[in-house]
Amino acid sequence: MSKKEIAFMKGNEALAEAAFRAGMTGYFGYPITPQSEVIEYLTREAPKHPDVVVLQAESEVASVNMLYGAGGAGGRVMTTTSSPGYSLMMEGVSYIACAEIPSVFVNVQRGGPGLGTIQPSQGDYFQAVKGGGHGDYRLIVLAPNSVQEMVDHTVLAFDLADKWRNPVLILTDGAIGQMMEKVELPESYVLKSAEDMRAEKPWATNGKVNRSKNVLTSLNIKSEDMERKNDELQAKYQEITDEEVRYESYNLDDAEVVIVAYGLTSRLCKKVVDLGREKGLKVGLLRPITLWPYPSAKIDELAAKDSVRHFFSIEMSVGQMVEDVKLVVNGRKPVSNYGRTGGILPTAEEILDVINAKL
Repeated sequence: MSKKEIAFMKGNEALAEAAFRAGMTGYFGYPITPQSEVIEYLTREAPKHPDVVVLQAESEVASVNMLYGAGGAGGRVMTTTSSPGYSLMMEGVSYIACAEIPSVFVNVQRGGPGLGTIQPSQGDYFQAVKGGGHGDYRLIVLAPNSVQEMVDHTVLAFDLADKWRNPVLILTDGAIGQMMEKVELPESYVLKSAEDMRAEKPWATNGKVNRSKNVLTSLNIKSEDMERKNDELQAKYQEITDEEVRYESYNLDDAEVVIVAYGLTSRLCKKVVDLGREKGLKVGLLRPITLWPYPSAKIDELAAKDSVRHFFSIEMSVGQMVEDVKLVVNGRKPVSNYGRTGGILPTAEEILDVINAKL
């Protein structure tokens, strides 16, 4: 077991190193800006990890299906991509969710729609939290706002994927992927023996030894079988909602204005809160860390407070998460949205001016 160590790393590379340390056994991906450093780092460091498969697939479609197979065999597996590449994976993501195969996806978002720009964006929120592909399914979605959280959330993503037999998505962006910060790297996960893996994952297709045949499929031809599967999935999703909501509060106790922001914009909005407080405006920040399950109960609690006058959703998009804020607030208080697109990040002063103009 190696000791924790401090390093100065780029977000994408920190995520890659964290994946090795989290016990990843298989990576399958395809280069696309602005996440290509992940596969470059993994490839460069792979000789130090002879028990880990690092493979550049021929496409994103191939990558997600390799993830299906390796994850179904009981591996701790991951792929990374950026917005257009993640769209290409959607069919496979739906299959993996239905077959309940633990797997980690990373979307380092870039501006869109279309090929767009390689600069950061948060325009993939709908795709991330509403399923993205076909059918009734959910991914656990984590939203880091620093290079340190790129590390922490990677370790957490592998653990949550195994705990719930569910795909987990780390939804980050090109700025966090490219920025460099000091990080504390975790101790390395000790890879289990084949026997221990079989015991830990009795459902996996990891070699039939003293058990009946395991079948991992998303194909349920009979209507009653498909409905039963959906009922089982929805029951699991409710358990995840009950247990895995994560968020951060900042100056919310006496807030009259509540900003809701995630990822990179949440860091900026802390400065907005500080500037507003200096000018006598009681502003607070709610940062969803899990975008699904969403911290709806906390927003509901805030909306019920007489002291809260207005909600603002700040996003690097034309307004996507704001719909979930409005859904919970349910008309009790005004909800406004402000965002920039094309990779442009608003300034704290700009956001504060927008808030003051609305009040």
